[in-house]
Amino acid sequence: MAVKEIETEKLFYSIGEVAEMFDVNASLIRFWEKEFDIIKPRKNAKGNRMFTKQDVDNFRLIYHLVKERGFTLQGAREKLKGGKIEEENTNVEIVRRLEAVKGFLLELKAEL
Repeated sequence: MAVKEIETEKLFYSIGEVAEMFDVNASLIRFWEKEFDIIKPRKNAKGNRMFTKQDVDNFRLIYHLVKERGFTLQGAREKLKGGKIEEENTNVEIVRRLEAVKGFLLELKAEL
């Protein structure tokens, strides 16, 4: 399942927007926030979580490890603590670009 991209660049994203990007429930976003210490959203005066682009990128990495590669939560935690975050970010970016190319080719095929 592909991660949905938001076209406009924002400073902060609500939990609903982040959940929609990954096509998951907001409860999973809250759960991952508790499980992974690399996600630290700010909270506004009302207590609503406000996620930065860095938080969204970290969610993308966690999503890739857990949902796409099949890691357990403990395995994903260990992978992230192993200092190989940059390597995994590169892998996530490659997968994202390949999915974009695949989508383009499928659209092109449909037009033919």
